[in-house]
Amino acid sequence: MASGDVWILGIHMTKFGKHPQKDTVDLATEAAMAALADGGVTMKDMGVLAAGNLMRASAGLGQQLQKQIGQTGIPVYNVANACATGATALRTAIMAVKAGECDMGLAVGAEKLSGMGLLAGGARHDDAGTWTSSGRHGAVAPLDGRVGTETMPGIFAQIGMEYGHRYGGTSFELFARISEKNHAHSTLNPLATYTKKMTVKEIMNDVMIAYPNTRSMCSANCDGAAAAVVVSDAKLRTLDPDQRRRAVKVSASVLTTDPWEEACQVLPDINTLTRNAAAQAYEQAGVSPQDLDLVELHDCFATAELVHYDNLMLCPEGGAVDFFESGATWRDGSTPVNVSGGLESKGHPIAATGIANIWEVCHHLRGEAGHRQIDGARVGLAHVIGLGQACGVHILEKAAI
Repeated sequence: MASGDVWILGIHMTKFGKHPQKDTVDLATEAAMAALADGGVTMKDMGVLAAGNLMRASAGLGQQLQKQIGQTGIPVYNVANACATGATALRTAIMAVKAGECDMGLAVGAEKLSGMGLLAGGARHDDAGTWTSSGRHGAVAPLDGRVGTETMPGIFAQIGMEYGHRYGGTSFELFARISEKNHAHSTLNPLATYTKKMTVKEIMNDVMIAYPNTRSMCSANCDGAAAAVVVSDAKLRTLDPDQRRRAVKVSASVLTTDPWEEACQVLPDINTLTRNAAAQAYEQAGVSPQDLDLVELHDCFATAELVHYDNLMLCPEGGAVDFFESGATWRDGSTPVNVSGGLESKGHPIAATGIANIWEVCHHLRGEAGHRQIDGARVGLAHVIGLGQACGVHILEKAAI
């Protein structure tokens, strides 16, 4: 273990789904206390708290959470970074530990989203009038429904179709089969929102949201929280053998945004910043895509999963369709993807997702994933992307002790 290493000591995610009797702070508290217990530590041991929440970011979730789990005077960072919020909170705690500001940190992501619909940001306008731009943001945002769309299903539908147009091989049925895989995986995950196996026919005949994504191929808005305790290498060495045995090494922690582009984008370029994040992560960790034993990627829609096979370099450029057709992404394949059921089944409480993806990978590396365990898993990758844009990639490795 190198002296600069940071480790995940404890981690937890709540059951994702509808929690009408719990608010955001309740969910965050449940996840935080369970993560501390999982690591065998207490709030008193924490030197920093990073709390992720998107829908009520101005409310100061971190301070509200402290009132429930312990006000110890430590610095609190309230984080909001689209769908990468949870990964950003975790990275914030990791950076504090790596900087030597503290020995341990706590990252939490929590969200209440059940019943929130499409979370569309575009304004509705009277078709009878003439559209006029208004201000820097207004010159772009009100175009929704007139020129393209800024709703998530529409954007990712277009991104999937664009990939098929460029490289070929895609079809409505292909995207449905990706969703079929994730729904099948979810049957082994008791914490997923939906744990129902679905046939390709059922998926294709479901309500159409934005072609080629039907309802079953879209991430599920839900309530949930996840939390992780990170610890420095030096501090980990002082803990008992069982804590060291279950610790998971953070081999890479990367966050990217859009690079400079000349002229206007036709679509949000989710490809470039994801590919950049993946390349940096592989270099940081000293591993290649072929070394990965499992991947939890941001399948907000079935079309997104296909594109991210390519962006994460799990296949040659343009080879995502062949990669899926090979069976590699199933639980018993060479590179299992979204063994948790993915966002399409597990659910997507935005700020919790980044840490929940880490939770899944950690449990396989610890050998604690139950019936969905990937045998012999030693290296895993977790990925999230939020439009706006931000991409987080973490590579994790099993403890060598």
